Amino acid sequence: MQTNYQEILENIVIEMQPFAKEGKQADYIPALAKVDPDKLGICLTTVSGETYKIGDADEKFSIQSISKVFSLAIALSLEGKELWKRVGKEPSGSAFNSLVQLEYEHGIPRNPFINAGAIVVADVLLTHLKDPKSFFLQFVRSLCDNQSIDYSPEVAESELACGYLNASIAYLLKYHGNLQNEVKDVLEFYSLMCSMMMSCTDLSRAFLAFAESNKPFCHGGVELTPSRVKRINAIMQTCGFYDEAGEFSFLVGLPGKSGVGGGIVAIYPSKYAIATWSPRLNNKGNSIMGMKILEEFTTQTSESIF
Repeated sequence: MQTNYQEILENIVIEMQPFAKEGKQADYIPALAKVDPDKLGICLTTVSGETYKIGDADEKFSIQSISKVFSLAIALSLEGKELWKRVGKEPSGSAFNSLVQLEYEHGIPRNPFINAGAIVVADVLLTHLKDPKSFFLQFVRSLCDNQSIDYSPEVAESELACGYLNASIAYLLKYHGNLQNEVKDVLEFYSLMCSMMMSCTDLSRAFLAFAESNKPFCHGGVELTPSRVKRINAIMQTCGFYDEAGEFSFLVGLPGKSGVGGGIVAIYPSKYAIATWSPRLNNKGNSIMGMKILEEFTTQTSESIF
């Protein structure tokens, strides 16, 4: 019997309304503070091509740290296992922008999804690619088959203007010899990637490439073996939600990645990718409604990897 995903999503949105006003958007980035906090979108895309959506699923928003999955995929295709000499694969257990952990571990970030790790990955892309900004953009456009995807200069500039902690992280990485390019160039590229504007529909389509880990990964000039795609999924499972990764794994049971723009993407291997968007965040930087919706979704469908 085929699962009625559309009906399930519609019912869950109704059930989640008591939580609709909890939390607030990421107002420490001025451009994100302008976003309507009451937006809500969901889109699920199956590997066989069906799409189920509700609410503001086609409205673009700043994907922020969800972009780190895309940059990791490119870096892994460029460096392979050599990448893990500069960034780890372990959950952080600390805030995504922690300086203390980075100093304690002598400039080797715990994983590629905390800010320090993603800044190192941005540095890798700058070193290897002739035009990293264009390459990254074309890669993501290829993943979701949408040529209208683009960066938001406003968000990127807003993030750079108040990114003092990221600058501190970058200079600490440079001090420890784990940044090859100029700090200014790395931070500009990192902020630009985070500023990318996508919808839930775009994200669910883009992450199908990671859900179909049994197929060759070849998109926009990036090639990965099925084994490496599975490793990216494993890092999403253990590190995709900062120091709330264990909670997401426990409650939802899917590999996924969040961003402080309010987006969350999760995959059920060989079956579907699902994306949610709700800008109101909890104190860990994850979307409150998104977390609750996905928890209820896997509860009602009994579809998790466990």
